[in-house]
Amino acid sequence: MSIANTPEPPYYAVIFTSLRTEGDHGYGAMAERMVALAAQQSGYLGVESARDGLGITVSYWRDLESIRAWKAQSEHLVAQQLGRSDWYADYRIRIARVERDYGLFSA
Repeated sequence: MSIANTPEPPYYAVIFTSLRTEGDHGYGAMAERMVALAAQQSGYLGVESARDGLGITVSYWRDLESIRAWKAQSEHLVAQQLGRSDWYADYRIRIARVERDYGLFSA
C-alpha cells in the first residue's frame, strides 16, 4: 500500500467510510476486484485505503463525470448491492474537490 500519486489540483476525492458486518462473505475478493476495475476507468487517479474497525477508502478522480461513470459501472453496481445487503452495517460517501495537495516532499 502506498500514498496515491495524484496530479496537480483541482481533482476530486470520493471518501467512502464504512462499518463492516461480521464475516467475509466474498468481500475480500470483491474489494480487490473493485480496486483493479476502478484503475481501468477513465478519469481514475488513484486510491488509498485503511481499515481498523472503521474503514476509509479514498479514490481520486479527474472530474465529476468520471465519478458518475464509475458509480454506474455494471460490476460496481453489483458490488454496491452486495455492500448494502451483506457487507456493511453502515456507510457514508462524501465527494470533495481537492484544491491543494502537498506533503513531506512538496511545498
